[in-house]
Amino acid sequence: MAEQEIMLMKGNEAIAHAAIRCGADGYFGYPITPQSEVLETLALLKPWETTGMVVLQAESEVASINMIYGGAGAGKRCLTSSSSPGVALMQEGIAYMAGAEIPGVVVNVQRGGPGLGTIQPSQSDYFQATRGGGNGDYYVIVLAPNSVQEMADFVDLAFELAFKYRNPAMILSDGVIGQMMEKVVLPPMKPRKTEEEIRQLYPWASIGRSKDRNPSILTSLELMPEIMEQRNLHLQRKYKEIEENEVRYDTQQMEDADYMIVSFGSASRIAEKALEIARGEGMKVGLFRPITLWPFPSRQIAAAAKGKKGVLVAEINAGQMVEDVRLAINGAVRVEHFGRLGGIVPDPEEIVKALKEELI
Repeated sequence: MAEQEIMLMKGNEAIAHAAIRCGADGYFGYPITPQSEVLETLALLKPWETTGMVVLQAESEVASINMIYGGAGAGKRCLTSSSSPGVALMQEGIAYMAGAEIPGVVVNVQRGGPGLGTIQPSQSDYFQATRGGGNGDYYVIVLAPNSVQEMADFVDLAFELAFKYRNPAMILSDGVIGQMMEKVVLPPMKPRKTEEEIRQLYPWASIGRSKDRNPSILTSLELMPEIMEQRNLHLQRKYKEIEENEVRYDTQQMEDADYMIVSFGSASRIAEKALEIARGEGMKVGLFRPITLWPFPSRQIAAAAKGKKGVLVAEINAGQMVEDVRLAINGAVRVEHFGRLGGIVPDPEEIVKALKEELI
């Protein structure tokens, strides 16, 4: 394939193509709607014949995340993908990876819940992703794409951030972005790293025993509380560094806005149309889109909200990101929430109506 190629594909398919092109060493996953095309596309592309990438359907989501633990612990670029209840099963492994500082990538193509819920799109895993769904004091780097292009782009970005900070990273998508088709420019091919490069770049990696190298032990277990506290303090310092350096966001028409919509992922695409409708009706409305859900752009949202008459948080859940927006703004501006539940995707007109009823 050409290094840069424009193709029409689903968001889930873009994940698979990008994983191969960005030098992924292994994918371990399990089918679940609405993300099964990731595994299916990798099986069709057969990258083990071209790049040497391993693709394996594991026996469960629990097995998948533990395979990521092992592969990524050896310094390999490994990823998995699933949807909401499947990612819930992975939470123990994700917490173990955070505690052991192992840099794997998890793709969550969200569906409605709680529990098995529905196969329709939702954004109700925001808390699961940004609060850390497993045990202990930890965070996962969370990227929220709102297009098929960003699904492709964020694979390499997730790996880069994961390895830079030795921390799990998650691409928090949803059934809308995963299933819709758009044009996408695929990233250029990059080679997989050799074992010698891994030894040089990642001295922490456990890549086997030799006469002059002891194998690394990558574990989250520590029985001495004093040592465990120091490990936790180290993690907190690392999280502070990530918060300082890795916040990403986008804005539209904020310069003259009286009101601000805050949305992420597919909801932000709907909010873009709502913005157009509202502007057409004479309402000065702007859009703030967090791209990193953790670290959350708290300071940037607070600055953007300054002087506004009100903020509407539009998301496809019962109200999750709105809590972080309210904490960021800290009462300086009125903040209201609009959301649909159970897998129902709102229309742009519903957001405009909520703006009028709640704020204007």
